[in-house]
Parts: sequence; structure tokens; C-alpha cells
Amino acid sequence: QVQLVESGGGLVQAGGSLRLSCAASGSIFSINRMAWYRQAPGKQRELIAEITSGGSTTYADSVKGRFTISRDNGKNTVYLQMNSLKPEDTAVYYCNADIATYRSGGNFIRYWGQGTQVTVSS
Repeated sequence: QVQLVESGGGLVQAGGSLRLSCAASGSIFSINRMAWYRQAPGKQRELIAEITSGGSTTYADSVKGRFTISRDNGKNTVYLQMNSLKPEDTAVYYCNADIATYRSGGNFIRYWGQGTQVTVSS
């Protein structure tokens, strides 16, 4: 069984910063792509940043230059450093990861975290 647990969300004023963490645990053999999504009230969930196992990153235009995704492969953890936050960044933030377990026969399965609320006040 694999779990992704996010932390680091909260309330922050516009212009402030937050750092989200997402730790994967369980019978993990390998982790490929890791990513962060967000879902604002009344909107669809959107991909905002992703990072490959080799460290290559991509970002949504809405966060480019303000957010940084990184990972610590030794800790099976992905981070999202969020700077210059805006009220429109308010959303529930979710991580996901493509994980192969010792039982999956080398197949990668996409797992999701439970989400963490980020609220940016103006």
C-alpha cells in the first residue's frame, strides 16, 4: 500500500511564501514523475508543476517564475516552493506520483495525496 501525505498549507497574505511537501511511503520500488495540481472552488483541477525522476521540470504559465518544484529521491518527497503568492493561488493543492511497488511487477501506478488547503488573503 502506498500513501502520499501533503503538508505545509495554510493562510498567507498576498506576496508571501509557503512551502508544500508531499512524502510517499509504503512498499516503494521506484518513483517516476511527481507533480503538483490545484483545484480552486468551482474550477477544474489543473496541473501546475511536474518533475521527472531526472529532475526536469515544467510549469503552468500561471505559476512560472513564482513556484519551484523539487524532489528528494532519498526521502521519496516532492516539494513546491511558492513565492509571491496571489489571492488567485487560493486552492486545494494535491500531489501525485507515478510509483512502482514491489508488488506491481514493474508497472507504475499514479497515486494521489489527500490535498492541502492554501488560502492567500489580499
